[in-house]
Amino acid sequence: MNVLESFVSETMSLRIPKNQGEKALTLLRSMGILNREYKVSRDQEYLYLPLTRELTPAELGGLKRILSEFEVLAHKFPESAERPLKLFDLLEKKLPPYVLASLPTAIDVVGDIAIVEVSPELETYEMAIGEAIMKTDKKIKTVLEKSSAVGGVYRLRAFKTIGGQPKTETVHREYGCIFHVDLAKAYFSPRLSYEHSRVASLVGPFETVLDMFAGVGGFSILIAKKHEDVFVYAVDLNPDAYGLLRKNVLVNRVEARVEPVLGDARQIVNERLIGVADRVIMNLPEKAVEYVDVACKALKPEGGAIHYYTFSDAPKPLENAKSQLTEAVKATNHRIENISLGRIVRGIAPFAYQVVVDAKIK
Repeated sequence: MNVLESFVSETMSLRIPKNQGEKALTLLRSMGILNREYKVSRDQEYLYLPLTRELTPAELGGLKRILSEFEVLAHKFPESAERPLKLFDLLEKKLPPYVLASLPTAIDVVGDIAIVEVSPELETYEMAIGEAIMKTDKKIKTVLEKSSAVGGVYRLRAFKTIGGQPKTETVHREYGCIFHVDLAKAYFSPRLSYEHSRVASLVGPFETVLDMFAGVGGFSILIAKKHEDVFVYAVDLNPDAYGLLRKNVLVNRVEARVEPVLGDARQIVNERLIGVADRVIMNLPEKAVEYVDVACKALKPEGGAIHYYTFSDAPKPLENAKSQLTEAVKATNHRIENISLGRIVRGIAPFAYQVVVDAKIK
């Protein structure tokens, strides 16, 4: 590891009260804008969290919804005595120069498991890559390579172990919540961390929320942890996800505010949840459009909010998603009163994105 002389350097920072430190650190990590080359600084009242760059207006808006008090300003930081190891640096002398440009740049970390996509030209070196990834972060005990696309009714993919312990089960922590996860049996993406927090921050007092495709509870449990006066119906078709969801509800002590329900959302709503919800979360981007009628049916007679997740292509992914939702709502006896937000959540392929549209339905 390269040890550098510590010196003071000025960079952009997020100044927050100390009691919001854990929440803010988790948020900045999930957004990929926490500068790890500097140590967090503090004074008697505030923490100063180093940023990698200036924030966009959309990012500022997201922070305002989640953090009650903060300020973005320039701050002088002591540089970290040890810079984090980079994957390129560790493999520069082990791999031929012509493949170094293909090294993965996106590594998802769930608990103590790192998940990576290895391009075909790097398959010969996948074990070396796995070993190097473990050296970049001491908490990583397993490196999994994606060996199939997400598919099937339960949105699962196959994995291959290329470093550390051969396992797919782990415990993931996010915004003070604990999630037991099995990546081979239930879909879970750490890239949705910001969305979990953003949606939870929008929930109002005494709301009833329907999480139509709840998985292991990423949205449902955080909502219940943040709001003691809400109730969440967390529905999922996958028995393994449902089992993990029940476990996570108990571990996070929100059993009085979250009801796990096993089954298809359409059937469950038609049987028992018509007209009960103030807010519906639709995080099943492959098929959400097929369930818009169900979401509308679940809303209370006076209407409510829908968080609609879908896949959409360039050049106008947000406009396409908004049009898709608008047309699907028109086919019911409801209408869109307003669309408060359209946001690209993440890229899924060249010129293809997962997006979210927040809409008020009457």
